[in-house]
Amino acid sequence: MTREPGDRPRYGCTHPDKETTDGVFRWGTNQQAECIRWPLRRPPFKDTTLRGQKMKKLFAVAAATLAATPALAHHPLDGMPMETFMHGLMSGFGHPVLGFDHMFFVVAMGIAALFTTQRMLAPAGYIAAMLVGCGLMYAGVAMPMQETVIVISLLAMGGIVLSGRALGTGTAIALFAAFGLFHGSAFGGSIAAQEGGVNTAVLLGYLIGLGVVQYAIAIAAGWVVEKIFGATEASAINARLAGAMVAGVGLFLSLEIVEGPLVSMIAG
Repeated sequence: MTREPGDRPRYGCTHPDKETTDGVFRWGTNQQAECIRWPLRRPPFKDTTLRGQKMKKLFAVAAATLAATPALAHHPLDGMPMETFMHGLMSGFGHPVLGFDHMFFVVAMGIAALFTTQRMLAPAGYIAAMLVGCGLMYAGVAMPMQETVIVISLLAMGGIVLSGRALGTGTAIALFAAFGLFHGSAFGGSIAAQEGGVNTAVLLGYLIGLGVVQYAIAIAAGWVVEKIFGATEASAINARLAGAMVAGVGLFLSLEIVEGPLVSMIAG
């Protein structure tokens, strides 16, 4: 390749480019220094291979967890009844992690909270409302259409992060709390359904476990996106990719919800 008449100098050069026999122009800060070599008319670019590999691994983990959801979700004690404080604590720790619909929402919430002015406080709004929803369910007051609203929460929170727009702190807390009531109601179903009920120690351990592990997941998700994936603002591509992943999980679960009625309608 040769340089055509009228071609502009290479970016960053302080002297005219020198044509060489191998068809590549060399550029640099001075004529004596060894210059970096770039192909003709192709500006230098930042290597993002490492971050791209990290995001691919993230999507691979998401796919694996979705595949495992039917087998693992909501069984941290393998069906064993909860009888002690430690049983409640272990169940509280395990439910949000093994219930991947809840975990992906909390991850998206943590990322969205990262770009508010109260990154540590905003997730606490979800935790408080989630515990209230769990307590209401234990008392026999269930939130309507729990599973449907939980799927909507994944689509909404994933879509918000995907959009690249930061939420105001008040809006974020209100939104997190609204969805938290439904997630908490779903968590409460696990203890409300136990034959013979649970004692106060089990309930206390369960609530502590739920609150601690979900708050930790939310804060950790924000930290990973900021420190490891380098997303310092809501419009960063890596943060938006994480939002796309969560929205994809919501879409997958929404298809599961409509699958039964749709098949029945076609068969009928």
